[in-house]
Amino acid sequence: MIDKVRAEMFEAMKAKDKDRKDSLSMLLSALKNKAIDKREDLTEAEEIEVVRKEIRQSKETMDLAPQDRTDIKEQCATRIRIMSEFAPEEMSEDAVREFILSELKALGIEAPTAKDKGKIMKEIMPKLKGKADGGLVNKVVGSILA
Repeated sequence: MIDKVRAEMFEAMKAKDKDRKDSLSMLLSALKNKAIDKREDLTEAEEIEVVRKEIRQSKETMDLAPQDRTDIKEQCATRIRIMSEFAPEEMSEDAVREFILSELKALGIEAPTAKDKGKIMKEIMPKLKGKADGGLVNKVVGSILA
């Protein structure tokens, strides 16, 4: 993915698209830093994790920016849009619910209670890592328990 991001960044530089170049440059440095920290090449899952982390940080910045700072909000929205090109589509709420219900059947839990939440999350989260947002999974599990 590092090579793909670098190639896209060079294309943006040639096209004099500053916003795209800056966003891709941030993503490229995040990917490189993670590889340096790990001391070896990143797996595809790790690359996706880095991209999602950068997107999440941009969303947080956009949410925390004061209302009158539309420049920050626009910049973050642009970053999110550009970085999202490198992240696979996350599972929808319906798909997550369907997956959880099938896992509950596999675990033999027919009437889950709040006491079972830790056990359920422990089984489900590793399987959904990188495929679905953890907050969404938690929300769906909570709704199934209620």
